[in-house]
Amino acid sequence: MVKFSKQFEARLVPEWKEAFVDYGQLKKDLNKIHLLDINQISSNKFVSSLRKYTFLEHNKHKQHSLIQVRRKLSASASKGNLYETELVERLSDNEEAAVNEFFSCLDSQLNKVNAFFSAKEKEFLDRGESLKNQMEILVELNTSLSKKRDDDSNEDFSISATISCDEGSNREITEIDLSDSPKYGALGKSIDRVVNFRQNNLRIHIPLTNPTRTFSAVTYLLWDDLINQSSKKHGTERNKLHINKRMLYRAEKMIRGAFIELYKGLGYLKTYRNLNMLAFVKILKKFDKVTNKQVLPIYLRVVESSYFNSSDKVLKLEDEVEELFVKHFAKDDRTKAVKYLKPTHRKESYSLTFFVGLFTGLFVALLVGYVIIAHTTGMYEIKSDSTYMETVHPVLSLLCLLFLHLFLYGCNIVMWRKTRINYSFIFELSPTNELKQNGIFLICSTSMAAVVGIFFVHLLLVAKGYSFSRVQAIPGIMLLGFILVLLCPFNVIYKSSRYRFISVIRNIILSPFYKVVMLDIFMADQLCSQVPMLRELEYVACYYITGSYKNQDYQYCMRNTYYRDLAYAVSFLPYYWRAMQCARRWFDEGEKSHILNLGKYVSAMLAAGAKVAYEKEKTVGWLCLVVVVSSAATLYQLYWDFVKDWGLLRFDSNNPWLRDELMLRQKFIYFLSMGLNLVLRLAWLQTVFHYNFGKVDYRVTMLFLAALEVVRRGQWNFYRLENEHLNNAGKYRAVKTVPLPFHVMDEKD
Repeated sequence: MVKFSKQFEARLVPEWKEAFVDYGQLKKDLNKIHLLDINQISSNKFVSSLRKYTFLEHNKHKQHSLIQVRRKLSASASKGNLYETELVERLSDNEEAAVNEFFSCLDSQLNKVNAFFSAKEKEFLDRGESLKNQMEILVELNTSLSKKRDDDSNEDFSISATISCDEGSNREITEIDLSDSPKYGALGKSIDRVVNFRQNNLRIHIPLTNPTRTFSAVTYLLWDDLINQSSKKHGTERNKLHINKRMLYRAEKMIRGAFIELYKGLGYLKTYRNLNMLAFVKILKKFDKVTNKQVLPIYLRVVESSYFNSSDKVLKLEDEVEELFVKHFAKDDRTKAVKYLKPTHRKESYSLTFFVGLFTGLFVALLVGYVIIAHTTGMYEIKSDSTYMETVHPVLSLLCLLFLHLFLYGCNIVMWRKTRINYSFIFELSPTNELKQNGIFLICSTSMAAVVGIFFVHLLLVAKGYSFSRVQAIPGIMLLGFILVLLCPFNVIYKSSRYRFISVIRNIILSPFYKVVMLDIFMADQLCSQVPMLRELEYVACYYITGSYKNQDYQYCMRNTYYRDLAYAVSFLPYYWRAMQCARRWFDEGEKSHILNLGKYVSAMLAAGAKVAYEKEKTVGWLCLVVVVSSAATLYQLYWDFVKDWGLLRFDSNNPWLRDELMLRQKFIYFLSMGLNLVLRLAWLQTVFHYNFGKVDYRVTMLFLAALEVVRRGQWNFYRLENEHLNNAGKYRAVKTVPLPFHVMDEKD
């Protein structure tokens, strides 16, 4: 049977962990009382004092309570009532101190829970009220546009309104006058709303989250300026632009997302109440068992009557939200609404584990066979035929790096789930379509078994005397097969995850035009560690697209000027994309730290460019430039890794040189990871020393160093999300705050 403490840890909301009952501390205080019971020096003095008026002796003695709980008003009205427990029985000094310490901790936990619940309840109630107002405005605007579209007359329907873009500019738009509608009386309670609209401006705020909205906003502003200038020339009072159906659809989508997040938050608050109530019951039962005293009924009455357990506002609001969602977003289909409001998590099948083991064993067997044949034929030795290394090895190299990275991401998920890091919330992953670690391991094991198997057959054919011209297309066909699987439009092989990956890559490439979210940042950082893979992909694409594989002219791409220029671009493109993300975040949020982060990627671009130039012209001047620029970039990156991304090296921390909150218990792991990150950041020194492993071809050495960089990124990922999770937990941020589209502005605004 699983202990309650483990169940409690597993079920609590990770971001609100500090606000839950500190069950562990209460158990420690209770253990002190238990130790006094065991280790008392003289004749069970403590137990006898506690058992003086036990339930078993209630016929002989008048029953007395051990405690009395007093309620008093706090100095701050937001904190509500405070509870304080007093002992009404005299105990020895040590025993009384231990019991007082326990109940003092218990009172503080109850007061903390009440204060947090009250604050969150108020936050959600205010949010709910805002959403109901938003829904009323949206319904009225949709109704008005529908009436205007269906009306045969030429009467103009308008309400005074403005539209704003992310850059904060406010523009007037065409007005929809609800009061002049022939069917105005049908709006019922919307009369007051309409009057308010005519007295105040309604600002419609649609965030510029994608290129379409960005270009639309820019076009709108330019067109508006032209209309304004024309209006001034002709003496027109003002321009008239239209609130179109697309704008209202975007507003509806924003409100729907806000309703879903509110409903999720209300569910978390219900979990918070239920788990804390259960924790109080469990710890009081333990106290009764240790002391043999009936305290549970007395204190439990106080807990049951306290605010966090007695308030029903959350339940009422949850019902209201559900009814509104069913009515407006699900067309009165409750089953459809539940799919949005209460999404079910994808169940993990045990068959996945079986197939992961099966294909992993197959991969290992094929890899051993491939290594034996490669060693026998000497394909990877320095003096071997360079055709194989120049044409086949790049395909194998890029696929190995890709699936190694994917495998490490699966390992990251295992560790995040083990340490209760809410990566799904941070990445905004859908619980119904999220790709779990078993699915990732299945993809990696199956793909690598196929890759090594195909290369094993290819190498076997070459060893048996088949010419390269006859088997040269095999690696290219295999790579094309993987690309086709990625783009497959059918609902097979994790379609939702594949298309989400493609959309994230699109967001990264068009970074300045898309609103930057955590998943885009995370993926762009992964690409920064995959520059060797991208360069291999560039070479392979050139080799097969130009048809060089037909005559094994692998030098063609090296001789081509466009390819050499493209090599520069590929080397710093990931850093450029990441820098553009920093620029967009600075534009959206205005924080200077994003500019400093941008500088880190600019230094990385300079270092990458210097390395590519040195590879082409190996002169002393370029070598010195590589050393200077790469050293500066490395120091910059190390500082940002440790201090900003990982949140470590805090000198005033409770954990010296680390941070106050740590998800891992063993502190030495953090220092070990910092040391490993430092060593692997210096992999660029290979560019200077050109060290090779014995007789192995230098390309194998480069593959090994590229794999080390992927490993470094894998361990970096864990600490990056750990720091992000702790930042969310510090602000008790467990649900997204979705911006609302409509803002009624008074005269002051």
